[in-house]
Amino acid sequence: MIMQQDKHIIHMDQDAFFVSVELKKNPELIGKAVIVGGNSDRGVVTSCSYEARKFGVHAAMPGRTAKLLCPQAIFVKGNMDDYSKASHEITEIIAQRVPLFEKASIDEHYIDMTGMDKFFGCMKFASELRQTIIKETGLPISFGLSVNKTVAKVVTNECKPNGEMEIPFPEVRPFLNPLSVHKIPGIGQATYRKLSEMGVRKIETLAEIPQELMFKILGDHGLNLLQKAHGIDFSPVVPYRERKSIGTQTTFENDSMDINKMKAILTGMVTNLTFELRSQQKLTACITVTIRYSNFETVTQQARIPYTALDSFLITKAHDLFKKLYSKRMLLRLIGVKLSHLVSGFEQIGLYHTSEEEYDLYQAMDKVRQSYGVESVVKACIVNKPQRDDNGKVIKYNPRKKRPDENNKEEERKKSRIRTFINSDVSSVNKPTDS
Repeated sequence: MIMQQDKHIIHMDQDAFFVSVELKKNPELIGKAVIVGGNSDRGVVTSCSYEARKFGVHAAMPGRTAKLLCPQAIFVKGNMDDYSKASHEITEIIAQRVPLFEKASIDEHYIDMTGMDKFFGCMKFASELRQTIIKETGLPISFGLSVNKTVAKVVTNECKPNGEMEIPFPEVRPFLNPLSVHKIPGIGQATYRKLSEMGVRKIETLAEIPQELMFKILGDHGLNLLQKAHGIDFSPVVPYRERKSIGTQTTFENDSMDINKMKAILTGMVTNLTFELRSQQKLTACITVTIRYSNFETVTQQARIPYTALDSFLITKAHDLFKKLYSKRMLLRLIGVKLSHLVSGFEQIGLYHTSEEEYDLYQAMDKVRQSYGVESVVKACIVNKPQRDDNGKVIKYNPRKKRPDENNKEEERKKSRIRTFINSDVSSVNKPTDS
């Protein structure tokens, strides 16, 4: 069994990735305070150069605040297509040269080189790989090499920008002890505030807290942080598979040519899949739509897209693909959607003209779904229109009124197929699964 001190884990992370891509496109911006995103009144900073960070600007900061802190900053709209392309290029370079790696997000990778030190030095290999990436992509990158993922990530953050550093097992605790607890991955603002109120600001102090007390304060999360403070992390490097995906499909009881119905079902499918993505903190870079005609001919169409988990963007793409696919005036018996090329990450506000209000709406809808079920919030287009009388007024539900007979029930059931699809087919029968 390989002990933790014998492991060699590399964490590679791009330096201000989005900004670096913009500097490569426009070298005149080099050396200036550059901010990607955040230019509108409600915009949010997506990324910023190190020159802008000196003024206190950081990612996720409101654009108006960034302008006050750094008036001379140059704001760039950003292009997720370019960032996705650069990310794929870097991943391909790593995949061709290492035995095992994990793509943790759009701009960072973990590499497990355990055992390879018998053939060549891991530090030498990592340094050469870093230089290859810089040479072939023209983008800066830093790395940390240590005994596990947590320490390697902290090392990377400490040697940025454009740096490299190794912390072997005997030096792990001396390296971590003087650092702020904020440097430990997994400690957010709320946890940091709670620890600060206890007088815990350095990793060394955190490591001295008894397990019972940490569990009482933060539960299992506290025990996990305590382990990390000791430089312990047993989480493995998960092999990266480009084709990892989630998807769903449905077969109709009666074949149909109702295009509006198909689009409504696609909308429902994508809405449920994007909710699943955001719940797993994932982004997708590829969408595939499948249809099957009544003669069992099955056709698919896919599109590579910028990394996203946005309903509106993916719904539009799904409808576009369906329009390209449905070329025969024939009945359809099946329709499906798949989202693939998944990576861990969060949506970048503003890169798709997505306002802060719209993103807040997604988060609010997700909270409702998590509490009351995936079908508790749906798009209006997939819900039956209310019944109206001869004068066009909505017929209100009357509980005293006799229930419709069986024939009417059957008719109502057919009319509400789209809603039934959302409630039953997606949430239970065709629940999204990893593949």
